[in-house]
Amino acid sequence: MENETLYLWFGRPDDFEDKEIFERASALLSEDERSRMRSFKFASSRREYLAAHLLARTALSHCTPHAPESWLFQTNQYGKPFVDPPSNLSFSLSRRRGLVACLVVRGCDVGVDVESIERSAEIIEIAHRVFSAQELAQLDQMSPDLRLDHAVSLWTLKEAYCKSRGMGFSLPLQKFSFVRCPPEGLCFELDSALGDDAARWKFCLLDRAGHRVALMVERRQEPRLEVRELRPFQVPSLLPEHSRPSWFPLAKEST
Repeated sequence: MENETLYLWFGRPDDFEDKEIFERASALLSEDERSRMRSFKFASSRREYLAAHLLARTALSHCTPHAPESWLFQTNQYGKPFVDPPSNLSFSLSRRRGLVACLVVRGCDVGVDVESIERSAEIIEIAHRVFSAQELAQLDQMSPDLRLDHAVSLWTLKEAYCKSRGMGFSLPLQKFSFVRCPPEGLCFELDSALGDDAARWKFCLLDRAGHRVALMVERRQEPRLEVRELRPFQVPSLLPEHSRPSWFPLAKEST
């Protein structure tokens, strides 16, 4: 499945502030999803949930002939959603107040995480609890501005990996590291206790709408990435080539 395209979709919760658009979009969700959405106290949280779940349905339908409203889902013991009945389509969701993202591919595991860049100071405050010793040592060597920016990258990468494994924060965050390594790249390192092989993963970072976005994909080669944006009840727009990121670890040059 190395040649399968990786599809990254973005959506904006604020697009659903209009009551009519919100209701039309809600009708495409399952009753269970609507019930879950109604349970949120704040309207902003309901919009985030709606935007993310509509995005997932649209992204999955882009890869198949199925209508967005026809999809059924289950979750594993850690809360990760998957298509029901099971198929070779894998997807990952992330939602924040200003941006939601969905990553879809066939035949391998993926994870996506979105985080507001403005939360960098909050992430630094909990760094000692969530980052490995190697990551903390590298952060300590950086200037204040670079330290804040890099902390957001580390946090999103760690969340994306947890999602790709389908285990959430049951994975010990200090047992795996994203470390800066020459030439100007990032390397992924794992404790053997996690029962995984770091070499089977590719990852990347990109920025969108004031957010840092991390992608994790079970690939040894750099994947082909297609990026789209969904606006309610409009034809999804294909984002330009220059928005595509660089993948890590960097490929080794042949000698």
